[in-house]
Amino acid sequence: MTNNKIIKAIKLINPNAEVTVGGHSLDEITWLNETTPIPKADIEAKMAELPTEEEERIARENLKASAKAKLIAGQPLTEEEADTIVL
Repeated sequence: MTNNKIIKAIKLINPNAEVTVGGHSLDEITWLNETTPIPKADIEAKMAELPTEEEERIARENLKASAKAKLIAGQPLTEEEADTIVL
């Protein structure tokens, strides 16, 4: 479990949540600025829905390949595909 995955899950549940995560545990969440705490079970359930690091890596590679193919064919890119291009 990583801090980023915990925070990502929290933000998907409550985009306005303000938190810090001290370690790699749901027990180390500090809720800031009167953010209503989200039950650990809800955070765990949302984390289970998130893609794994490997799935995210593969999706990014596929998106880059799609952007390259469209550029070669002279087709317009989606905003997400355009974001993969590093200038």
